[in-house]
Amino acid sequence: MGHLSTHVLDTMNGCPAAGMRVELHRREGAGFTTLKSFTLNADGRNDGGALLDAQTMAVGRYRLVFAVAPYFRARGVALPDPPFIDDVRIDFGIADAGGHYHVPLLVSPWAYSTYRGS
Repeated sequence: MGHLSTHVLDTMNGCPAAGMRVELHRREGAGFTTLKSFTLNADGRNDGGALLDAQTMAVGRYRLVFAVAPYFRARGVALPDPPFIDDVRIDFGIADAGGHYHVPLLVSPWAYSTYRGS
């Protein structure tokens, strides 16, 4: 059964990004509709499990928005104004509604990377 998940690791501190705010959006025409907003748990994941489950997975274009600068500021990191990285937006497509899509984020105040995980 298809589902979408994410996991965020704070590479500056070597730990999950507990407390980071995340939003999931779906592209609708020329804009985006917010599907879900949540705060990452102690493991850097969504407490509610899959962001999209077998019933809500659909082929389409999506966006995850990670509130990176607010997360690091809350951890006491002195960031410039404006910060080098504020929000990280990852636009991705779901081509197979029955597939498992995992979107991990490795992030610091100065760099990030992502990939399609398993």
